Amino acid sequence: MTQPFRIAIAGLGTVGTGVIKILEKHAAEIALRAGRPVEIIAVSARDKSKDRGVDLSGLDWVDDCAELAARDDIDAIVEMIGGSEGKAADLVRRSLAAGKHVVTANKALLAHHGYGLALLAEEKNISLAYEAAVAGGIPIIKTLREGFAANEIRSVYGILNGTCNYILTEMRETGRDFSDVLKEAQEKGYAEADPSFDVDGIDAGHKLALLSALAFGTHPDFENLKITGISHLTATDIHFAGELGYRIKLLGIARRHDAGIMRTLEPCLVPKESQLGSVEGVFNAVFIEGDFVGKSLSVGRGAGEGPTASAVVADLIDIARGLRIPAFGRPAKDMAAPTWLDAGKTQSRYYLRLEVLDEPGVIAQVSAILRDYKISIESMIQHGRDPGQPVSVVLTLHEVSSGAMQDACRAIGALDIMREKPCLMRIESL
Repeated sequence: MTQPFRIAIAGLGTVGTGVIKILEKHAAEIALRAGRPVEIIAVSARDKSKDRGVDLSGLDWVDDCAELAARDDIDAIVEMIGGSEGKAADLVRRSLAAGKHVVTANKALLAHHGYGLALLAEEKNISLAYEAAVAGGIPIIKTLREGFAANEIRSVYGILNGTCNYILTEMRETGRDFSDVLKEAQEKGYAEADPSFDVDGIDAGHKLALLSALAFGTHPDFENLKITGISHLTATDIHFAGELGYRIKLLGIARRHDAGIMRTLEPCLVPKESQLGSVEGVFNAVFIEGDFVGKSLSVGRGAGEGPTASAVVADLIDIARGLRIPAFGRPAKDMAAPTWLDAGKTQSRYYLRLEVLDEPGVIAQVSAILRDYKISIESMIQHGRDPGQPVSVVLTLHEVSSGAMQDACRAIGALDIMREKPCLMRIESL
Protein backbone atom coordinates (compact mmCIF):
# COMPACT_ATOMS: atom_id res chain seq x y z
CA MET A 1 0.00 0.00 0.00
CA THR A 2 1.14 3.54 -0.72
CA GLN A 3 2.68 5.29 2.29
CA PRO A 4 -0.02 7.28 4.15
CA PHE A 5 0.20 11.05 4.35
CA ARG A 6 0.62 11.56 8.09
CA ILE A 7 -0.72 14.68 9.78
CA ALA A 8 -1.02 16.25 13.21
CA ILE A 9 -3.75 18.71 14.22
CA ALA A 10 -2.97 21.51 16.67
CA GLY A 11 -6.15 23.09 17.99
CA LEU A 12 -9.37 21.09 18.41
CA GLY A 13 -12.00 23.77 18.30
CA THR A 14 -14.90 23.74 15.88
CA VAL A 15 -12.73 23.56 12.76
CA GLY A 16 -10.12 21.13 14.10
CA THR A 17 -12.78 18.63 15.11
CA GLY A 18 -14.51 19.20 11.79
CA VAL A 19 -11.34 18.12 9.98
CA ILE A 20 -11.33 14.89 11.97
CA LYS A 21 -14.97 14.23 11.09
CA ILE A 22 -14.38 14.74 7.37
CA LEU A 23 -11.26 12.57 7.29
CA GLU A 24 -13.16 9.79 9.08
CA LYS A 25 -16.39 10.01 7.07
CA HIS A 26 -14.76 10.28 3.62
CA ALA A 27 -11.54 8.33 4.25
CA ALA A 28 -11.84 6.08 1.20
CA GLU A 29 -12.75 8.84 -1.25
CA ILE A 30 -10.07 11.15 0.13
CA ALA A 31 -7.46 8.39 -0.33
CA LEU A 32 -8.48 8.06 -3.98
CA ARG A 33 -8.30 11.80 -4.58
CA ALA A 34 -5.04 12.22 -2.69
CA GLY A 35 -3.41 9.14 -4.19
CA ARG A 36 -2.83 7.74 -0.70
CA PRO A 37 -4.55 7.62 2.70
CA VAL A 38 -4.51 10.74 4.85
CA GLU A 39 -3.90 9.58 8.42
CA ILE A 40 -4.07 11.55 11.66
CA ILE A 41 -1.14 10.62 13.90
CA ALA A 42 -1.32 13.14 16.73
CA VAL A 43 -3.42 15.98 18.11
CA SER A 44 -2.82 18.81 20.54
CA ALA A 45 -5.16 21.16 22.40
CA ARG A 46 -5.51 22.88 25.75
CA ASP A 47 -8.02 20.55 27.41
CA LYS A 48 -7.70 16.79 26.96
CA SER A 49 -10.81 16.05 29.02
CA LYS A 50 -13.24 18.08 26.89
CA ASP A 51 -15.85 16.11 24.95
CA ARG A 52 -15.50 17.19 21.33
CA GLY A 53 -17.87 14.68 19.78
CA VAL A 54 -15.08 12.73 18.04
CA ASP A 55 -13.11 9.67 19.11
CA LEU A 56 -9.51 10.62 19.93
CA SER A 57 -8.60 7.37 21.68
CA GLY A 58 -6.50 6.06 18.81
CA LEU A 59 -4.51 9.27 18.40
CA ASP A 60 -1.39 10.42 20.18
CA TRP A 61 -2.22 13.35 22.48
CA VAL A 62 0.54 15.97 22.77
CA ASP A 63 0.23 18.64 25.46
CA ASP A 64 2.86 20.99 23.99
CA CYS A 65 2.02 21.56 20.32
CA ALA A 66 5.59 22.77 19.63
CA GLU A 67 6.75 19.16 20.02
CA LEU A 68 4.84 18.18 16.87
CA ALA A 69 7.32 20.06 14.68
CA ALA A 70 10.20 17.79 15.70
CA ARG A 71 8.49 14.43 15.16
CA ASP A 72 9.71 12.22 12.33
CA ASP A 73 6.37 10.42 11.97
CA ILE A 74 4.46 13.50 10.80
CA ASP A 75 4.46 14.93 7.26
CA ALA A 76 2.18 17.95 7.77
CA ILE A 77 0.90 20.13 10.58
CA VAL A 78 -2.66 21.44 10.57
CA GLU A 79 -2.55 24.66 12.65
CA MET A 80 -5.97 25.59 14.03
CA ILE A 81 -4.84 27.56 17.10
CA GLY A 82 -5.21 31.06 15.67
CA GLY A 83 -3.60 34.40 16.44
CA SER A 84 -0.76 36.29 14.78
CA GLU A 85 1.75 35.56 17.53
CA GLY A 86 2.36 33.10 20.35
CA LYS A 87 1.94 29.34 20.05
CA ALA A 88 0.49 29.41 16.56
CA ALA A 89 3.32 31.48 15.08
CA ASP A 90 5.95 29.43 16.91
CA LEU A 91 4.48 26.12 15.75
CA VAL A 92 4.21 27.21 12.11
CA ARG A 93 7.78 28.54 12.00
CA ARG A 94 9.18 25.44 13.69
CA SER A 95 7.23 23.13 11.41
CA LEU A 96 8.34 24.84 8.20
CA ALA A 97 11.95 24.97 9.40
CA ALA A 98 11.77 21.23 10.10
CA GLY A 99 10.57 20.56 6.56
CA LYS A 100 6.94 19.84 7.40
CA HIS A 101 4.06 21.08 5.27
CA VAL A 102 1.66 23.46 7.02
CA VAL A 103 -2.07 23.88 6.46
CA THR A 104 -3.69 26.72 8.37
CA ALA A 105 -6.85 28.79 8.65
CA ASN A 106 -4.91 31.51 10.47
CA LYS A 107 -5.56 34.66 8.46
CA ALA A 108 -4.07 36.92 11.15
CA LEU A 109 -0.74 35.08 11.14
CA LEU A 110 -0.46 35.23 7.36
CA ALA A 111 -1.61 38.85 7.08
CA HIS A 112 1.18 39.89 9.45
CA HIS A 113 3.93 37.34 8.67
CA GLY A 114 2.93 35.64 5.41
CA TYR A 115 5.87 36.88 3.35
CA GLY A 116 8.51 35.54 5.71
CA LEU A 117 6.67 32.24 6.13
CA ALA A 118 6.33 31.86 2.35
CA LEU A 119 10.08 32.40 1.95
CA LEU A 120 10.77 29.73 4.55
CA ALA A 121 8.39 27.24 2.94
CA GLU A 122 10.03 27.68 -0.46
CA GLU A 123 13.51 27.38 1.01
CA LYS A 124 12.46 23.95 2.36
CA ASN A 125 10.51 23.03 -0.81
CA ILE A 126 7.31 22.42 1.12
CA SER A 127 3.77 23.79 1.06
CA LEU A 128 2.19 26.56 3.11
CA ALA A 129 -1.53 26.25 2.36
CA TYR A 130 -4.38 28.41 3.66
CA GLU A 131 -7.55 27.99 1.61
CA ALA A 132 -9.52 28.01 4.87
CA ALA A 133 -8.18 31.42 5.89
CA VAL A 134 -10.42 33.40 3.49
CA ALA A 135 -14.13 32.68 2.93
CA GLY A 136 -13.88 29.00 3.86
CA GLY A 137 -16.84 27.86 1.76
CA ILE A 138 -15.47 29.54 -1.38
CA PRO A 139 -12.26 28.17 -2.97
CA ILE A 140 -11.09 31.72 -3.55
CA ILE A 141 -7.38 31.17 -2.86
CA LYS A 142 -7.22 28.45 -5.49
CA THR A 143 -9.31 30.56 -7.86
CA LEU A 144 -6.97 33.55 -7.67
CA ARG A 145 -3.73 31.60 -7.49
CA GLU A 146 -4.49 28.96 -10.11
CA GLY A 147 -7.76 29.53 -11.95
CA PHE A 148 -6.90 33.15 -12.81
CA ALA A 149 -3.15 32.59 -13.18
CA ALA A 150 -3.22 33.66 -16.84
CA ASN A 151 -4.67 37.08 -16.01
CA GLU A 152 -3.54 40.44 -14.77
CA ILE A 153 -5.96 41.07 -11.93
CA ARG A 154 -7.53 44.52 -12.11
CA SER A 155 -9.61 44.37 -8.96
CA VAL A 156 -10.68 42.10 -6.12
CA TYR A 157 -13.32 43.02 -3.60
CA GLY A 158 -16.20 41.60 -1.70
CA ILE A 159 -18.09 40.78 1.47
CA LEU A 160 -15.49 39.10 3.65
CA ASN A 161 -17.14 38.78 7.06
CA GLY A 162 -20.35 36.82 7.59
CA THR A 163 -21.04 38.28 11.03
CA CYS A 164 -21.14 41.83 9.68
CA ASN A 165 -23.22 40.81 6.69
CA TYR A 166 -25.70 39.05 8.98
CA ILE A 167 -25.99 42.13 11.22
CA LEU A 168 -26.53 44.49 8.27
CA THR A 169 -29.10 42.12 6.75
CA GLU A 170 -31.05 41.89 10.03
CA MET A 171 -30.93 45.66 10.53
CA ARG A 172 -32.43 46.14 7.08
CA GLU A 173 -35.10 43.45 7.42
CA THR A 174 -36.23 44.30 10.96
CA GLY A 175 -35.49 48.02 11.28
CA ARG A 176 -33.57 47.43 14.52
CA ASP A 177 -30.37 49.22 15.47
CA PHE A 178 -26.87 47.80 15.55
CA SER A 179 -26.60 47.04 19.28
CA ASP A 180 -29.86 45.08 19.34
CA VAL A 181 -29.00 42.95 16.32
CA LEU A 182 -25.45 42.37 17.60
CA LYS A 183 -26.83 40.96 20.84
CA GLU A 184 -29.03 38.55 18.88
CA ALA A 185 -26.06 37.52 16.69
CA GLN A 186 -24.10 36.69 19.85
CA GLU A 187 -27.00 34.62 21.21
CA LYS A 188 -27.16 32.67 17.93
CA GLY A 189 -23.41 32.08 17.87
CA TYR A 190 -22.77 34.24 14.79
CA ALA A 191 -20.78 36.78 16.83
CA GLU A 192 -18.24 36.26 19.60
CA ALA A 193 -18.65 37.51 23.17
CA ASP A 194 -16.07 40.15 22.19
CA PRO A 195 -17.29 41.04 18.68
CA SER A 196 -14.74 43.77 17.97
CA PHE A 197 -12.59 41.56 15.73
CA ASP A 198 -15.56 41.23 13.37
CA VAL A 199 -17.53 44.48 13.66
CA ASP A 200 -14.44 46.71 13.66
CA GLY A 201 -13.33 45.13 10.37
CA ILE A 202 -10.11 43.44 11.60
CA ASP A 203 -11.10 39.95 10.46
CA ALA A 204 -12.13 41.16 7.00
CA GLY A 205 -8.99 43.30 6.84
CA HIS A 206 -6.76 40.26 7.35
CA LYS A 207 -8.56 38.52 4.50
CA LEU A 208 -8.25 41.53 2.20
CA ALA A 209 -4.51 41.69 2.92
CA LEU A 210 -4.16 38.09 1.70
CA LEU A 211 -6.36 38.57 -1.36
CA SER A 212 -4.39 41.69 -2.32
CA ALA A 213 -1.11 39.79 -2.07
CA LEU A 214 -2.45 37.02 -4.29
CA ALA A 215 -4.07 39.35 -6.80
CA PHE A 216 -1.21 41.79 -7.26
CA GLY A 217 1.92 39.81 -6.33
CA THR A 218 2.78 42.00 -3.36
CA HIS A 219 3.85 41.26 0.20
CA PRO A 220 0.85 40.78 2.52
CA ASP A 221 0.45 44.11 4.28
CA PHE A 222 -2.18 44.54 6.96
CA GLU A 223 -0.59 47.47 8.78
CA ASN A 224 -1.14 49.97 5.94
CA LEU A 225 -4.76 49.02 5.27
CA LYS A 226 -7.43 51.65 5.98
CA ILE A 227 -10.25 50.03 7.96
CA THR A 228 -13.69 51.29 9.01
CA GLY A 229 -16.12 48.95 10.76
CA ILE A 230 -19.91 48.94 11.01
CA SER A 231 -20.65 49.78 14.67
CA HIS A 232 -21.43 53.43 13.85
CA LEU A 233 -24.19 52.56 11.38
CA THR A 234 -27.82 53.09 12.34
CA ALA A 235 -31.19 51.81 11.23
CA THR A 236 -31.67 55.29 9.75
CA ASP A 237 -28.74 54.73 7.37
CA ILE A 238 -30.08 51.32 6.38
CA HIS A 239 -33.51 52.84 5.68
CA PHE A 240 -32.24 55.75 3.60
CA ALA A 241 -29.92 53.49 1.61
CA GLY A 242 -32.92 51.31 0.74
CA GLU A 243 -34.98 54.33 -0.27
CA LEU A 244 -32.18 55.33 -2.64
CA GLY A 245 -32.07 51.83 -4.16
CA TYR A 246 -29.00 50.55 -2.30
CA ARG A 247 -27.96 48.14 0.42
CA ILE A 248 -25.09 48.71 2.81
CA LYS A 249 -22.31 46.12 2.79
CA LEU A 250 -18.94 46.03 4.53
CA LEU A 251 -16.69 45.81 1.47
CA GLY A 252 -13.02 45.02 1.17
CA ILE A 253 -11.79 46.70 -2.01
CA ALA A 254 -8.44 46.44 -3.83
CA ARG A 255 -8.09 48.02 -7.28
CA ARG A 256 -5.14 48.45 -9.61
CA HIS A 257 -4.50 52.02 -10.79
CA ASP A 258 -1.65 53.41 -12.89
CA ALA A 259 -0.10 55.04 -9.82
CA GLY A 260 -0.49 52.05 -7.52
CA ILE A 261 -3.05 49.86 -5.78
CA MET A 262 -5.94 51.32 -3.83
CA ARG A 263 -7.16 49.30 -0.85
CA THR A 264 -9.85 50.07 1.67
CA LEU A 265 -12.23 48.21 3.93
CA GLU A 266 -15.36 50.17 4.78
CA PRO A 267 -19.18 50.12 4.66
CA CYS A 268 -20.37 51.00 1.15
CA LEU A 269 -23.67 51.41 -0.62
CA VAL A 270 -24.15 48.93 -3.46
CA PRO A 271 -27.18 48.68 -5.79
CA LYS A 272 -29.72 46.35 -4.19
CA GLU A 273 -30.31 44.61 -7.52
CA SER A 274 -26.60 43.93 -8.05
CA GLN A 275 -24.99 40.55 -7.40
CA LEU A 276 -23.24 41.76 -4.26
CA GLY A 277 -26.37 43.55 -3.10
CA SER A 278 -28.25 40.26 -3.09
CA VAL A 279 -25.70 38.44 -0.89
CA GLU A 280 -27.40 38.29 2.49
CA GLY A 281 -27.06 36.76 5.95
CA VAL A 282 -23.85 34.98 6.92
CA PHE A 283 -22.71 34.51 3.33
CA ASN A 284 -19.46 35.84 1.90
CA ALA A 285 -18.86 36.93 -1.69
CA VAL A 286 -15.68 37.71 -3.60
CA PHE A 287 -15.61 39.58 -6.91
CA ILE A 288 -12.56 39.31 -9.18
CA GLU A 289 -11.87 41.12 -12.45
CA GLY A 290 -9.09 39.90 -14.74
CA ASP A 291 -7.97 41.38 -18.04
CA PHE A 292 -8.83 38.26 -20.07
CA VAL A 293 -11.34 36.36 -17.96
CA GLY A 294 -13.46 39.43 -17.21
CA LYS A 295 -15.64 39.57 -14.11
CA SER A 296 -16.36 36.69 -11.76
CA LEU A 297 -18.31 36.47 -8.50
CA SER A 298 -18.08 33.60 -6.02
CA VAL A 299 -20.55 33.23 -3.15
CA GLY A 300 -20.59 30.84 -0.19
CA ARG A 301 -20.49 30.45 3.55
CA GLY A 302 -17.38 32.06 4.95
CA ALA A 303 -17.10 30.35 8.31
CA GLY A 304 -18.37 27.48 10.42
CA GLU A 305 -17.23 23.93 11.00
CA GLY A 306 -18.22 22.42 7.66
CA PRO A 307 -17.05 25.03 5.14
CA THR A 308 -13.77 25.81 6.90
CA ALA A 309 -12.86 22.18 7.65
CA SER A 310 -13.70 21.29 4.05
CA ALA A 311 -11.18 23.89 2.83
CA VAL A 312 -8.51 22.50 5.18
CA VAL A 313 -8.98 18.96 3.88
CA ALA A 314 -8.89 20.18 0.28
CA ASP A 315 -5.42 21.62 0.98
CA LEU A 316 -4.31 18.34 2.58
CA ILE A 317 -5.43 16.41 -0.50
CA ASP A 318 -3.44 18.70 -2.81
CA ILE A 319 -0.29 18.34 -0.70
CA ALA A 320 -0.65 14.57 -0.32
CA ARG A 321 -1.02 14.33 -4.10
CA GLY A 322 2.29 16.18 -4.50
CA LEU A 323 0.98 19.52 -5.73
CA ARG A 324 3.48 22.28 -4.87
CA ILE A 325 2.41 25.83 -5.64
CA PRO A 326 3.99 28.92 -4.03
CA ALA A 327 1.83 30.23 -1.20
CA PHE A 328 1.05 33.49 -3.01
CA GLY A 329 1.06 32.15 -6.55
CA ARG A 330 4.62 33.16 -7.44
CA PRO A 331 8.06 32.66 -5.85
CA ALA A 332 8.14 34.64 -2.63
CA LYS A 333 11.47 36.22 -3.58
CA ASP A 334 9.75 37.72 -6.63
CA MET A 335 6.89 39.29 -4.68
CA ALA A 336 7.05 43.07 -4.74
CA ALA A 337 6.93 45.54 -1.90
CA PRO A 338 3.51 47.13 -2.41
CA THR A 339 2.93 50.63 -3.71
CA TRP A 340 -0.36 51.63 -2.15
CA LEU A 341 -2.31 54.47 -3.66
CA ASP A 342 -3.59 57.03 -1.17
CA ALA A 343 -7.34 56.35 -1.05
CA GLY A 344 -7.83 60.11 -0.70
CA LYS A 345 -6.75 60.51 -4.32
CA THR A 346 -9.32 58.09 -5.73
CA GLN A 347 -12.67 59.18 -7.15
CA SER A 348 -16.05 57.95 -5.96
CA ARG A 349 -19.68 58.89 -5.47
CA TYR A 350 -20.80 59.33 -1.86
CA TYR A 351 -23.75 59.07 0.53
CA LEU A 352 -23.79 61.73 3.24
CA ARG A 353 -26.27 61.80 6.13
CA LEU A 354 -26.46 64.88 8.33
CA GLU A 355 -28.38 65.31 11.58
CA VAL A 356 -29.10 69.05 11.65
CA LEU A 357 -31.43 71.56 13.27
CA ASP A 358 -34.44 72.18 11.07
CA GLU A 359 -34.12 75.92 10.60
CA PRO A 360 -33.74 78.36 7.70
CA GLY A 361 -30.35 78.46 5.99
CA VAL A 362 -29.19 74.95 6.92
CA ILE A 363 -28.98 73.62 3.37
CA ALA A 364 -27.38 76.87 2.23
CA GLN A 365 -24.56 76.45 4.76
CA VAL A 366 -23.96 72.84 3.73
CA SER A 367 -24.15 73.67 0.03
CA ALA A 368 -21.63 76.49 0.43
CA ILE A 369 -19.07 74.11 1.92
CA LEU A 370 -19.65 71.54 -0.81
CA ARG A 371 -19.28 74.30 -3.41
CA ASP A 372 -15.97 75.39 -1.90
CA TYR A 373 -14.65 71.84 -2.27
CA LYS A 374 -16.08 71.56 -5.81
CA ILE A 375 -18.52 68.82 -4.79
CA SER A 376 -21.77 68.54 -6.74
CA ILE A 377 -25.02 67.30 -5.17
CA GLU A 378 -26.79 64.53 -7.08
CA SER A 379 -29.91 64.14 -4.90
CA MET A 380 -31.31 65.12 -1.48
CA ILE A 381 -33.84 63.53 0.89
CA GLN A 382 -35.46 65.11 3.95
CA HIS A 383 -38.61 63.69 5.55
CA GLY A 384 -40.85 65.56 7.97
CA ARG A 385 -40.41 69.00 9.44
CA ASP A 386 -40.33 70.03 13.10
CA PRO A 387 -38.79 73.50 13.29
CA GLY A 388 -35.98 73.82 15.79
CA GLN A 389 -35.65 70.04 16.22
CA PRO A 390 -33.01 67.69 14.71
CA VAL A 391 -33.84 66.21 11.31
CA SER A 392 -32.02 63.86 8.95
CA VAL A 393 -30.84 65.25 5.63
CA VAL A 394 -29.37 62.76 3.18
CA LEU A 395 -27.35 63.78 0.14
CA THR A 396 -25.88 61.71 -2.64
CA LEU A 397 -22.91 63.34 -4.30
CA HIS A 398 -21.42 63.11 -7.74
CA GLU A 399 -17.96 61.60 -8.20
CA VAL A 400 -15.29 63.41 -6.21
CA SER A 401 -11.91 62.61 -4.70
CA SER A 402 -12.05 60.93 -1.33
CA GLY A 403 -9.67 63.53 0.09
CA ALA A 404 -11.90 66.46 -0.88
CA MET A 405 -14.95 64.65 0.44
CA GLN A 406 -13.30 63.96 3.80
CA ASP A 407 -12.20 67.60 4.11
CA ALA A 408 -15.69 68.86 3.30
CA CYS A 409 -17.17 66.44 5.80
CA ARG A 410 -14.95 67.78 8.56
CA ALA A 411 -15.95 71.35 7.70
CA ILE A 412 -19.64 70.45 7.74
CA GLY A 413 -19.21 68.61 11.04
CA ALA A 414 -17.89 71.81 12.64
CA LEU A 415 -21.07 73.78 11.87
CA ASP A 416 -23.22 74.84 14.83
CA ILE A 417 -26.29 73.34 13.15
CA MET A 418 -24.87 69.80 13.37
CA ARG A 419 -26.22 67.53 16.10
CA GLU A 420 -23.97 64.52 15.48
CA LYS A 421 -20.99 63.54 13.37
CA PRO A 422 -21.82 63.27 9.63
CA CYS A 423 -22.18 59.74 8.29
CA LEU A 424 -20.24 59.35 5.04
CA MET A 425 -20.15 56.23 2.87
CA ARG A 426 -18.77 55.39 -0.54
CA ILE A 427 -21.26 54.41 -3.27
CA GLU A 428 -20.00 51.52 -5.35
CA SER A 429 -21.81 51.12 -8.66
CA LEU A 430 -20.14 47.76 -9.43
